[in-house]
Amino acid sequence: MAHINTFRGVVSPVFSLLKETLNFMFPENCIICGRLSDAAGRFTQYERFCESRTGKPSGLNICGKCLSSLVPYDPDKRWLLCLSNPYEDDPVPGLTLYMPMAYDGVVKKAVPIIKFGKKPKLANLFGCILGSLLKSDSVHADLVVPVPLSSSRLQERGFNQASEIARPVADILGIAYSDNVLMRTRNTSRQTELTGNLDRIANVTGAFKASEEWDLTGMTVIVVDDVATTGFTLHEAALALHEAGCRKVLCVAFAGNRLAKNKEPF
Repeated sequence: MAHINTFRGVVSPVFSLLKETLNFMFPENCIICGRLSDAAGRFTQYERFCESRTGKPSGLNICGKCLSSLVPYDPDKRWLLCLSNPYEDDPVPGLTLYMPMAYDGVVKKAVPIIKFGKKPKLANLFGCILGSLLKSDSVHADLVVPVPLSSSRLQERGFNQASEIARPVADILGIAYSDNVLMRTRNTSRQTELTGNLDRIANVTGAFKASEEWDLTGMTVIVVDDVATTGFTLHEAALALHEAGCRKVLCVAFAGNRLAKNKEPF
């Protein structure tokens, strides 16, 4: 056994040196644009999150140009009405949406890579950026929850991108996280496949409920999704949380393309 341990002690540094040499000779390409990845270690909050979860570096390859292109809106433009088209008799009128990034450029390239290229680590990076922005804007809550995927889509994809964004948000804000608070009551079509607002409303109306295992009475909850367009999905998720007794719900999306400013920030 002593010989084996001695052998391991010699071989391990050799393999580390070999790995560093290979990385120098054959550098990885950026996961988003394909250029050479040269931004390792530039986002320390993300690296800390990855190491706390896995004990290892992230292994995410991204270039400095893509990373530096992730520029948020000015603070006063991040607060919006959740619904792009508010309607009469809304059970939760004036619901607030926090959305700090535009859905264009690098973000628009990255979101399909996360979902269909199965790159949850990229979603974790977005979550760290989102959490840092929420913290800088002094947002406080009791709990962070993701918008759940349908069971069929979760099985197909293998992970929920909203969960992978929401986890580091909770970690950076220093508050609780759970992915079993909200549940889908039925499978729904992708909102992006529907054109009319009425179809989008019908698609997600009543699609969520809060778990009876949680007592949410009086809680302030942040509900997180990757992208907001019309806001109907986040609106229905927030409605389910309000019906379960939440005092306040803040809808949060990493990105979107609306600038209908909310009158009263969260």
